[in-house]
Amino acid sequence: MPFRHVAIIGLGLLGGSIGLAVQQHLPGVRTSGFDLDPATRARARERGLAALVPETAAEAVAGADLVIFCVPVGAMSAAAASVAGALAPDALVSDVGSSKQTVVRELTQALPGIDVIPAHPVAGTEHSGPDAGFAALFRKRWCIITPPAEASIAKLDSLSRFWEAIGATVEIMTPEHHDLVLAVTSHLPHLIAYTIVGTASDLEEVTRSEVIKYSAGGFRDFTRIAASDPTMWRDVFLSNRDAVLEMLQRFTEDLTELQKAIRKGDGEMLFDQFTRTRAIRRSIIAEGQDDARPDFGRGDHQSDG
Repeated sequence: MPFRHVAIIGLGLLGGSIGLAVQQHLPGVRTSGFDLDPATRARARERGLAALVPETAAEAVAGADLVIFCVPVGAMSAAAASVAGALAPDALVSDVGSSKQTVVRELTQALPGIDVIPAHPVAGTEHSGPDAGFAALFRKRWCIITPPAEASIAKLDSLSRFWEAIGATVEIMTPEHHDLVLAVTSHLPHLIAYTIVGTASDLEEVTRSEVIKYSAGGFRDFTRIAASDPTMWRDVFLSNRDAVLEMLQRFTEDLTELQKAIRKGDGEMLFDQFTRTRAIRRSIIAEGQDDARPDFGRGDHQSDG
């Protein structure tokens, strides 16, 4: 591997999973980690999420040639500033955030002269914290790398090989295109899930116990998504505001058309729409991004982020 020492800032689901995956797949690579929460640091040491979990971020990144920020995108600038003076001059800085244009801007501003190549592993679960991580999280999942125009080709190749080594399939795209794609495939579905579950909990005609007791499969899937880390998703929606609003407008227009079809009794339109969307589901299974089993063969671990 091109990296000898990987430092992870933020030891929740993604950071912890990276630490475990590196130790499983790259046993010769040193790992260190840091989290602002003392309880999280203590639990990370107990679980062995990294070989070294010191008391400061500066200690964690000392000597690291790859530093990965695994913090909410709203905390990215402050996290980068906290280690700016401790980074090795030739270190590569990356992240795992779900929006990329904001991350590119904030990391490069906070770390002048340091190579920054953001990334987004499209993997996650509804669980968070240091107990949520597991080494197989990235296996057969996409990791989208979004290099700035001036990025080093050699370091981009090194980062790609790192993610492939811990199980991911790498795709390269611009930060702008990433944010648009993820707005429709990840961010909008989460926004819809939060809304639907919130609506159900606010109904006066149906009690909350009935909502829970009689939840059909579709609603249960929405509740899984809506249980995702609220801090992370708050920051995602604010940082990727423009793309999310564009996709939300398109969704609203499509939803209005379905509403009209139901009101008019237009069964043909509804059937055509549902047939088209079922084909998309089958394509996702054919691409290996899910399978016919509801748990994707991984118990309750797997979800996208």
